[in-house]
Amino acid sequence: MTRASGRVSELAALLTEEGATVISLPTIQIIPPESYAALDTALEQLDRFDWIVFTSIHAVEVFLSRRNPAIAPGQIAVIGPATAKAVEQAGLSVSLLPPRYIAESLAEALVPRVAGGRILMIRAAEARDIIPAALIQAGAEVTLAEAYRNQIPPDALANLKQIFQFPADRPDIITFTSASTARNLATLLETAQLSIPSHVILASIGPITSQTMRDRGMEPDVEASEATIPALVRTISNYFATR
Repeated sequence: MTRASGRVSELAALLTEEGATVISLPTIQIIPPESYAALDTALEQLDRFDWIVFTSIHAVEVFLSRRNPAIAPGQIAVIGPATAKAVEQAGLSVSLLPPRYIAESLAEALVPRVAGGRILMIRAAEARDIIPAALIQAGAEVTLAEAYRNQIPPDALANLKQIFQFPADRPDIITFTSASTARNLATLLETAQLSIPSHVILASIGPITSQTMRDRGMEPDVEASEATIPALVRTISNYFATR
């Protein structure tokens, strides 16, 4: 598993239920943005926004930790069910969940609803601009607020070398749950002067992650039917069941 260490529990539990032995190699560490100024300014004026857009659980968590509960947010759009769950567990309502859990689908679902509206998008510093670009083109006023950054964990390189040191310890499958996990693992492999053995199966959570993997020379063997952890585990299980 290559996802951030704080996010491995569901994936680990589901894989373990399927009989897998799980090796955790976080390639992402979530750290604060260089400044919370833009986010805090937006949160002080939260009631002026018609929509708040969340594309990750991390963004929801930071929003909840820094918001003024006395100021009610407008309509909330989220990228997928895990993010929706985080919003609803805080007692807030989700107004829009796209049919496909990727930025392109969320942008497409929002575009008809936002002309002339004010949108607050809380996101990572390194996020793609697919959604804000589409909303601006549709006539919305978009405010971007960075909630966190991604970096490679300091111990990731040493852990990678240890995992790949002996053939018996190498994984049978590597899971990628975001484009960042693919980029960062590719960077670690290059730094360590290692390559993924040809027998290792590469499993992607969705099309954006798959494209990033291909861009870094890693062709996915399997891709989840939808961009969720349960769907990824089902896809992996089905793959091995039919081999």
